[in-house]
Amino acid sequence: MIEFAALTYGVLASFVLSSAGRNRAAKRPHPPVLRHIGYVLCGMSAGTCAILTGVAVNHLLH
Repeated sequence: MIEFAALTYGVLASFVLSSAGRNRAAKRPHPPVLRHIGYVLCGMSAGTCAILTGVAVNHLLH
């Protein structure tokens, strides 16, 4: 299950970054859906970072 989630996250992140780069090169505004997906991926990354940091600190303390 983790493999599927990691693959999906990677494909979405690649799509968002390549689309944003293409839009920037063409000097077009980003569609709202692209921005929302980017914010969701950013939030997921920050949340995962916070959870893993908490697990590491908990492991070090016990």
